[in-house]
Amino acid sequence: MSKFTETVPYELAGMRLDQVLAELFSDYSRSKLQTWVKAGRVEVNDVIMISPKAKLDGGEEITLDAEAEVVIESTPEPIPLDIVFEDDSLLIVNKPAGLVVHPAVGNWHGTLLNALLNHDASLETLPRAGIVHRIDKETSGLLMVAKTLQAHNSLTQQLQERDITREYLAVTRGRMTAGGTVDEPIGRHPTDRKRYTARESGKFAVTHYRVVQRFANHTLVQLMLETGRTHQIRVHMAHIRYPLLGDPVYGGRFQMPPNCGADLEKELRSFKRQALHAAKLGLQHPVTDEYCEWEQPLPDDMVRLIKALTENEP
Repeated sequence: MSKFTETVPYELAGMRLDQVLAELFSDYSRSKLQTWVKAGRVEVNDVIMISPKAKLDGGEEITLDAEAEVVIESTPEPIPLDIVFEDDSLLIVNKPAGLVVHPAVGNWHGTLLNALLNHDASLETLPRAGIVHRIDKETSGLLMVAKTLQAHNSLTQQLQERDITREYLAVTRGRMTAGGTVDEPIGRHPTDRKRYTARESGKFAVTHYRVVQRFANHTLVQLMLETGRTHQIRVHMAHIRYPLLGDPVYGGRFQMPPNCGADLEKELRSFKRQALHAAKLGLQHPVTDEYCEWEQPLPDDMVRLIKALTENEP
């Protein structure tokens, strides 16, 4: 249990209780503060207040009981985690390809969320066990997890304000001539609800990309997200006709490239996921405010793929 007491500054006189709480306890989200008010966890001059709209005069003493509550009902499961960094407020995980992030229809067990609950039982008191962003099941790489409500609020705000650095490495089909930027809104596909597409009625989405290495019929690219829409990189690269190699949804029909040696053919036929890796993650630490950055090298399957592409060059 964590109890905090603050005196309401007179310059906040006339404001509603929920507005004052947001000013005094900014580490917590407004929705969580309102929930605590309605649950009787806020006292003004030792009187429990249950109306977030109550007006304050200034000078009152507010006590907030920020006791954590169980909000996750999923089961902890002993799934190995590749932990890159951990302290009292933050956890950085290197997710392998094939691991689902959140439980959903068809994947109620065996997810990253189940693994996190097994690693730290206190995460059951946080929304989605502290996971503030996701990457697709078949994408590998870095994910951030908040371990406290304060950290969750901080990281969520940083995401909304586009202050999080997220860089990816991917192999595309087709030989790019140069890098660039894709600035195209993304929304659900009009007929296939499991897919997304670039469309005017979609949400604002921007992806920057640059060429790292060219091959005869493929390109290794570095991508930086300015926004974080579902399937954003996969949709944007397919939109400019450089779909990700191995992408079963947006990559089109599999085609063996010309002049393909036996080793490369073997790698291409066995690569059954989109060739996408979340390689770099940077953020302001939710407690120290220090900028922190982590990098994770390519997983073995992408290393083998790039080796085969390189050795197949004439």
